[in-house]
Amino acid sequence: MRLLSKLTLSFCLFLSTGAWAQQLVNMQYSVSMEKAAEHLYHVELTNKTHLQTLSFKMCVWTPGYYQLINFAGAVQNFTVADAKGNPLKFDKPTKDTWKVTNPAAGDVKITYDVKAVVPFVGNVYLDETRAYITPGGLFMYLEQELRHPVTIKMKPYSKWKDLVATGLDTLKGQYHIYKAANFDVLYDSPFLMGELEVLPPFNVQNKPHNFIGYKLPAFDRQAFMDDLKKIVVTGSNIIGEIPYTHYTFLSIGEGGGGIEHLNSTSLSFSGGEGFNTPEARKRLYNFIAHEYFHHYNVKRIRPVELGPFDYSKENHTNMLWVSEGFTVYYEYMITRHADLMNNEDMFGDFQNNLRNYENQPGHLYQSATQASYDTWDDGPNGRQGDDFNKTISYYDKGPILGLMLDFNIRHATQNKKTLDDVMRLLYYKYYKKLNRGFTEQEFRNECEKMAGVPLTEVFEYASTVKPPDYPKYFAYGGLAVDTATKVVSESWAGLNVRQQGDTLRINTVAYKSPAWDKGIRGRTVILTVDGSPATKDVLFKAFETKNTGDSLTLGLLKNGEKKDVTIVLGRLREKTFKITPLPNPDKLQAAIFKSWTEGDR
Repeated sequence: MRLLSKLTLSFCLFLSTGAWAQQLVNMQYSVSMEKAAEHLYHVELTNKTHLQTLSFKMCVWTPGYYQLINFAGAVQNFTVADAKGNPLKFDKPTKDTWKVTNPAAGDVKITYDVKAVVPFVGNVYLDETRAYITPGGLFMYLEQELRHPVTIKMKPYSKWKDLVATGLDTLKGQYHIYKAANFDVLYDSPFLMGELEVLPPFNVQNKPHNFIGYKLPAFDRQAFMDDLKKIVVTGSNIIGEIPYTHYTFLSIGEGGGGIEHLNSTSLSFSGGEGFNTPEARKRLYNFIAHEYFHHYNVKRIRPVELGPFDYSKENHTNMLWVSEGFTVYYEYMITRHADLMNNEDMFGDFQNNLRNYENQPGHLYQSATQASYDTWDDGPNGRQGDDFNKTISYYDKGPILGLMLDFNIRHATQNKKTLDDVMRLLYYKYYKKLNRGFTEQEFRNECEKMAGVPLTEVFEYASTVKPPDYPKYFAYGGLAVDTATKVVSESWAGLNVRQQGDTLRINTVAYKSPAWDKGIRGRTVILTVDGSPATKDVLFKAFETKNTGDSLTLGLLKNGEKKDVTIVLGRLREKTFKITPLPNPDKLQAAIFKSWTEGDR
């Protein structure tokens, strides 16, 4: 294990040291950060491509985060010169491209700064306490060099220790000079530096695993690492092989969100007292299990569209319901089989996914495949803020489809095969043998071969808005799911509000709710509730004292116009989707339930 300044992790895609020595590395970067107080990285790139016209580009997105990001907008002070230091001409034909004229076709050196002010796992950030680099937000590329080797010399801020946490290996005998077999590897290898703490490492299958964090809060470090090891052991046992040499969890600071990589993951890690509550700890372990299992599902088990990448535009796929949604499914499986949650906890997680999906109007309009393809426009959780949202989240429908597909395979094969067998087949056949991703049809074919029967209905549930027969599929696994509609509120208006200081605002209004039918929409201020000054407490107390058929008068302000609107309150009916074990399962149902909930124990 290599820690501190040489903490690096190997990719299975890396070339051997001898092969590296025989290749000319045309793209050689050097990164310094002495202007940390100004949030400025300084990048120098020596290019040996020897073309007369060079179009250097910044990425417009970063792998693992399917949204466009204006990385080029953070670039400042671009300069370019030939090998003798003579300035070369350049222009900007697009906002993401610097086109350099190189008449002598010799070596070119470019320099530029990057303003790093966004503390987010999918961007670059720098201050006097930490540096976090999403490589796609820092390193320009040439299209003709994307599949070729690249080196990076990292110069941490002089006031810090020399610790550089990254997934990249160093060149043999070279201090802080890192190598990547190509730009897909580089852009998948974040860097973390600064005021960092290294937690006690552990080995799984003789592979070192590290957790390195920025300003970690108070929590039991050893107990956490013991639980983290359970996650890694359980997750890796699903596939049976660990494909990386080392793995590092990079904790970049408080917040939310994480992005997976081939042999590392970037986490916004919030610990402290909240971490020590059972519910918060369970959420954290689900989150970490999700990002860890992604090194299989997305990074290696992947649709053909997810690599090699085009970094100049969106990379659409219909399969994020599998790549992301099934990873949610497996995060629950991992934490349950690692004994970090119980059956009721797991049932509750699936119940939340069902409620989030089924009790919103989007499930009537958008399929899981459409949500996957449209994520670049809609966002990972569907569009937010629409008056009437016709989108869904593949994070909610995907895990339910994964559960139904798993139970279908188990039922059809008398519990001899599972979704795990499909994932292993995809890993060994497409990733290891064919060295590529799979198509939609290939994925379906492999699932149906494993089940030994057509799986038409499940795949229709993914590609259409056909209502799923949840009781049928849940029963395959010995589960009952309550799909009856129940009254959950007798004084319902359909308002989702938030208090901002002295102002009570309406965020969203439920479709076809009493408030919706009165023309009330989001982004509206509530001034009064039945004549009293509006606060969240006043509004909620009004609901508590009223019943179906009672009136509620709101004084509203929107676009500078004030008006009073009277709402006749109604009943809110929803499906709870409560999940419980079947009271009298047959032999096969009982066997599937046991193996599904307990794993290989």
